[in-house]
Amino acid sequence: MDRRRFLGGSAAVAGSWAAAPRELLSSLSGAKESQSTGLDPWRHRFGVNYTPSHNWWFCWNDWDADPIQRDLDAIAALGADHLRILLIWPYFQPNPKWVSQAHLERLDQLLVLMGERHLDALVTVFTGQLSGWYFLPPFNRLSDGFYTEALMADAQELFVRELARTMKPHANIIGFDFGNEINTCWHAPTEAGDAWMARMFARMNSALPDHLHVNGVDHRPWFDVDTFSPEALAAARFPVMHCYPYWTGAVQYGGPMDPPSIKLLAAMAALIRSYAGTQQKPVWAGEFNTCIEAMTEKQQAEWLEKAVLAAINEGVSWFSYWDSHDVDRRFAFNPLEYSLGLLTNDGRVKEQGRVFQQLSKAYRGKPVAYPRDTVPQPPKQRTLDGTWRWILDWLGWQPAGRLERDIGRMNPTGRVHLA
Repeated sequence: MDRRRFLGGSAAVAGSWAAAPRELLSSLSGAKESQSTGLDPWRHRFGVNYTPSHNWWFCWNDWDADPIQRDLDAIAALGADHLRILLIWPYFQPNPKWVSQAHLERLDQLLVLMGERHLDALVTVFTGQLSGWYFLPPFNRLSDGFYTEALMADAQELFVRELARTMKPHANIIGFDFGNEINTCWHAPTEAGDAWMARMFARMNSALPDHLHVNGVDHRPWFDVDTFSPEALAAARFPVMHCYPYWTGAVQYGGPMDPPSIKLLAAMAALIRSYAGTQQKPVWAGEFNTCIEAMTEKQQAEWLEKAVLAAINEGVSWFSYWDSHDVDRRFAFNPLEYSLGLLTNDGRVKEQGRVFQQLSKAYRGKPVAYPRDTVPQPPKQRTLDGTWRWILDWLGWQPAGRLERDIGRMNPTGRVHLA
């Protein structure tokens, strides 16, 4: 299923891809290396995308540190060493020339609480959509002006600068994530997207040096022509992939326990390295889950174990599961969003939470073993179907019979038949 249909039906970018200039690709990989072992992409790390159990991320506007502390205690007990935390952009910056000091203080307090529990932070910045809802700042619209207009550039620079000022005193900072899959919210031809990405890496490296900054896009720029070129994304110091059998369409080629789903992380890592041109490129699974609502806890736990082990075998470095806690059902969300956590909304550890804990205990801090075979050539046809043909060939998987071709459109709740 195309997540944009889920978000609101906005059209996919239709512009043709053009190769990124050599100097642009070089600028994307030029971040200064940190001496911190916490930023070492050659050792495995395990973390989660944090979803507050109390009031979701609306908590930025209704702050209560007590339930957050309980959440962080539970997450740390699972063996996580980092969190990806989601800033809601218009809450923090409702005006292009002003950033809310109250919200920055809440971020500061969250970072303190995380540090007390030895949890590092990856802080998203331009979060304009999250879990199916748009959060657009009042001064912006759904257009490519996000990447090209002077008003937006000045507002973005101010926000990054104010966030960096808040984050610098903390020792538990990984860095910035540009946003939550910003290509699902703001679209542009790849030339404009790549140029903006280079400028943003430079801006973040200047504002918060000696940290790790990433662009956590969804799967579409890797699979199709969409806002950022895969070459430019793969040239970054630490490319990030978001891997969901439901959203990527893996469920069209087999059941949840078949190779297209359980080896999706491994296959997408191979795809990224095909664009990087080297097997030594570290890859971060910045979001992953099945998003298949019908799966039981036991089935989800089995998928998690198989998916992570296959990814480790393919040399994936870091893992950030989506997400920490189930969403409170008193809020209106797409049904598949309610049960994605390692913990229930009231804090019970689920089957997948126990598997996560076991995986973290077994592999966290261990050296990453990169593939030794020849790096494959990237897909010849840069389309969703062309990329899936490449993945199926890489997997050596021949589907017995393709499932419903339009399964996402026909079944937007994510309920699929489990083999």
